[in-house]
Order: sequence, then C-alpha cells, then structure tokens
Amino acid sequence: MKNPKDYITQNKDRFINELIELLKIPSVSADPAFSQDVLDASETIKTSLLEAGCDIAEIHETDGYPIVYGEKIIDPNLPTVLVYGHYDVQPADPLELWDSPPYEPVIKKTDLHPEGAIFARGSCDDKGQMYMHVKALEYMVKTDQLPCNVKFMIEGEEEVGSDNLGIYVANNKEKLANDIILISDTGMIANDVPSITTGLRGLSYVEVEVTGPNRDLHSGLYGGAVANPINILAKMIASLHDENNHITVAGFYDKVEELSSEERAEMAKAPFSLEDYQDALAIESVYGEKGYTTNERNSIRPTLDVNGIWGGYIGEGAKTVIASQAFAKISMRLVPHQDWEEITELFSSHFERIAPKGVTVKVTPHHGGQGYVTPIDTIGYKAASKAYETTFGKKPIPQRSGGSIPIVALFEKELESKTILMGFGLDSDAIHSPNEHFGVWNYLKGIETIPYFYQNFTEMKK
Repeated sequence: MKNPKDYITQNKDRFINELIELLKIPSVSADPAFSQDVLDASETIKTSLLEAGCDIAEIHETDGYPIVYGEKIIDPNLPTVLVYGHYDVQPADPLELWDSPPYEPVIKKTDLHPEGAIFARGSCDDKGQMYMHVKALEYMVKTDQLPCNVKFMIEGEEEVGSDNLGIYVANNKEKLANDIILISDTGMIANDVPSITTGLRGLSYVEVEVTGPNRDLHSGLYGGAVANPINILAKMIASLHDENNHITVAGFYDKVEELSSEERAEMAKAPFSLEDYQDALAIESVYGEKGYTTNERNSIRPTLDVNGIWGGYIGEGAKTVIASQAFAKISMRLVPHQDWEEITELFSSHFERIAPKGVTVKVTPHHGGQGYVTPIDTIGYKAASKAYETTFGKKPIPQRSGGSIPIVALFEKELESKTILMGFGLDSDAIHSPNEHFGVWNYLKGIETIPYFYQNFTEMKK
C-alpha cells in the first residue's frame, strides 16, 4: 500500500474542517430538545459516506434515532470489514465549566497535543474517531487501494444504551454479514505508546428511589421522629462497600474471573506513573479495592459507583424540610463472565433487603451490557497490531479498558464476528466531561493507520 501520509497532508485542512462542521451539530440523544439535531447529524453522515466512496448510503429508521448504513462492495469473494460508530453525543452540562462553547469547536494547543486539539462535545467520543474511518475509506477509494469490501453501521443512540440497535442487527444479519468488525470508540496509552483495547467491562445501570412520609415534612416538627429518605439513602449507599472497598452485594463476585499472576505481570508492563495520574486529576491519593493496582481496579475488577444523587430542597437559601423521597443513579462496571441482567437482579434484591422499616424502596433498571475480551492470537488482532507497528514504529500493547461498549458482545452473538477496537484517543481527552477534545495528530494518525488494517487483514485471510 502506498503511504497515506501524502494524501492526508494534501487534504489535512479539509479533513479537519469537515469534522468541525459535524461537531457543530448538538446531536444529544438523551435530550428530546435536540432531536432534530440528532436527525441532522444522521443526514450529514449519510452524505459523508457517499462522498467518501460508498456506493450505497441509507438512513434506516428505528423506534428511536436512525442508523446510517453504507457499503462499498468491490468483490463478494473478498473479506468484508464492518465499521461501527455513533454520531450521538453526551449532554454538555455543566456548560459553565467549558472554557469554550461545546458546539463551537476550537483548536488549542495543550501539553499532550502540541499540534493542537479540537475542543468540542463529541470530538473524541465518538464523532472524531468514527469520522477517521470515513476519511480512511476516502483515501483508499480515491487512490484505488481499497483491498476488500467495507460496510458502515453508524447509530444515534449509543449514549442512551443503544436500545434499538439489537433489533436492527437481528433483523439485518444478511445485510451486516462480515468477516471482522472494526470500532474506534476507545483510546490508547499515549501518543508514543500505542495500544489496542482487548477487553471491555460490562455495565448495569439502575436508578433507586427511597420513599418515606407521604409529603415533605417540617424538619423541626418531625425531625427525629420519622425516617428521613435522604439520610436512609446515604446510609444504604455507604453500606454497598466494606472497609476494603469490596462490594457487599451478595453473589456479586461469584463469576468474576481472577487473572493469573502472569497475566497481571504482563499488564503491569504498560507505562504508568501514579504521580502523573494523581497530578492530572488534582488528587492527593488514589482510592479503590484493596489488593489491586490502579490500572487493575479500572480494567479487570468490577465496580459500583453513584453517578447522581438528589432529593429535598437544593435551591437558594434555606428550606427546613424532610423530603418525602430521595433518588440516586448507580452504575456497576462488570468484568467478563458477569451477566449484567443477573447482577441487576442481585443488586435489586440486596438494596430492597437492606432498607429499614419506615421507607419503601424501588429499583428501576435502565440499561446494561456484557463484558468482552478479544484474543490476541486472532487474525483481526494481528492485522491491527501490524498496522500500528507500521505507522507508530513500534508494536502496540494489548490493554483491557475500564469502559463499556455493550454492543460488542451483541455483535458476536448475533453476527458471529469478532471485534477489533482501534482507539486513538487519550485518557486525558475528557470524554463525557467539560472541555472534551481530540488531538489533531491523533485524528490524522487514525486516518493513516486504518488503511493498513484493511490491507493486512485481507492478506492474512487469503
């Protein structure tokens, strides 16, 4: 394959400007106020796929937001790569913490991105990383170097659980048939330390509700005489971890795989500075399950975290009430072999059981997904590893991620395909947070690396 660098250099400004225009669309799937923007983003992706060289690009309606499907079939006898990504983004709140408006992209230099980074919601997760694949296709088509078939499936509901994706996949197995699935919705260790994500944690996400008296009460007249739902909820949440930060839900660890000392030793070879980690987060010390390192805690161990908690009066000034209700949202990151539906049931039973008399408890499951592991001895992994080695000049490190992409396990079940996770973002890119950004260098490096995966995979499949 010809070196893509010349083509990328010639089209660098256009590649960046196209991404910036896409980032201007506030395609927030969680908020109905942005529904038209989500639809507009799907139309933009469809147009981009056609301009990049797809022979077919279609918008497929679902009960939620549409899925954009595209394909370029050059020979049915050749391998087919299915690219998955998403065009929806997280809400930008809290807006006051952004240094620049989240949907007015700006390029600014940072210590980790001396060539500049694009600051905007969705820049790294996942518009920037998804769009790398569109531009990689353009390069291969325009230079007549596409070695195999390619299909795209870009959805608009990833940030709200991909509720309709499973139905779509189950109903379109023939259309989506492939030899390997390629996703860029993860990251790498550093710009000079490439890595490939080989494991993902699963997810169980629930909302809990604690109800006490039938109305808000005066805290002077009733304080100390009735159960305060906020106090009770705080105690119940605190009891979910013991003194070693071990989760206390009965049966929670029954299926957790304990990695061997050899595997843990291999993981430990990845460069990591605890001091730099703490400095980047402005914390004095790390915190977590006893007996495991920081990198193990956020990748091979399950977790339980409160994502939000509310109840009572939170406005200006004072209002002395005992709230009738208190609420919290809780996510549990799971490791392979933990079934998210089983964990949800275990949590629900446990939370209801520990509620004291005087309150009632309701647990509402929201969404979840299974964990996933990609073996490093597969053709797909080897093709990706060789691609990174070509463009980075060194072999990538296999790395398990703490994040969750529930649809990866779904794809393997429904399409019987393995997934390769070629991420080019950094942990410091602030995805889901104010000031999210994606390095210009990373964006262009992804466009440069992806075509080599196609070439390697096609050759290895022969």
